[in-house]
Amino acid sequence: MPDVTKTDVKTGAMDPVGGTPAVPPAVPKAEKTRSLWGDAWADLRRSWIFIVSSVLIFFLLLITFFPGWFTSAEPILGDLSKHYLQKPKLGDVGSADWLGYDQQGRSVYARLIYGTRASIAVGFGTTILVTIVGSLVGMIAGYFGGVVDSILSRLTDVFFGIPFLLGTMVVLNSFPERTTWVVIGALGFFGWTQISRVMRGAVITTKQSDYVQAAKALGASTPRIMLRHILPNTLAPVIVVATISLGVYIAAEATLSFLGLGLSGVSWGNDISDGGNQIRVAQWIMLYPSIMLSITVLAFIMLGEAVRNALDPKMR
Repeated sequence: MPDVTKTDVKTGAMDPVGGTPAVPPAVPKAEKTRSLWGDAWADLRRSWIFIVSSVLIFFLLLITFFPGWFTSAEPILGDLSKHYLQKPKLGDVGSADWLGYDQQGRSVYARLIYGTRASIAVGFGTTILVTIVGSLVGMIAGYFGGVVDSILSRLTDVFFGIPFLLGTMVVLNSFPERTTWVVIGALGFFGWTQISRVMRGAVITTKQSDYVQAAKALGASTPRIMLRHILPNTLAPVIVVATISLGVYIAAEATLSFLGLGLSGVSWGNDISDGGNQIRVAQWIMLYPSIMLSITVLAFIMLGEAVRNALDPKMR
């Protein structure tokens, strides 16, 4: 007698009567697509350079916002009768005596902690300023082109041709008191040109994309196109340059303070300059701020390198 078959209502599979129902074929799940930022974050989490630099920067930010957690000593109070060039007591970790005292009887460790705030503030403030100004100038020049691009490009070339540190020194020399905001303004006045060039090149490439042309055809306004379509797709190279430049600005502030043209208050550059006069008898005054400055600059450069590797498809 021939086998009698029946059709499974759900799957349409033909099964013998009384046999085991057919198992429907497994449908593969569609993989969730990730954006550029999602891929970059996935790569960053696997990068040891990013992890190490992030830990160092997080520690520096803790010192910046909560210096009282790390020392109770005052960075500007000195006692020449007790602490004149007193040597470090490396066994007293975290105490005012830990890294010794300078020629004015001030705790080197306390000045190291409070000097972090000045350097980080100048670095972040300058980076934010040059990113805003440079991105705005580069976006306008790249999007409109023509005469606008020519004028802004020549203006950028003029500022780019001025030596960065020399121009900053000339500006700062005209101020009797050099506060944090004055130093940020002087560094930002000459530091926006690189980001402007990067943004201009990215905008010129992006504005030829199909989605930008479609937005124009649909009647979208110029500000909407620039903010909603162009800016999000040109931020990657700007973020890379800004992250690396942050460490450069911290080093520039220390250099200016070392030359006597930087911050008027507690600063690593000022301590390095003071330590240079006592380097034969008290090397620790210059040594510890130099180490702290090097670690800070290295941390931000490492972070920028990790971000560049994650955002640049050619580096994968």
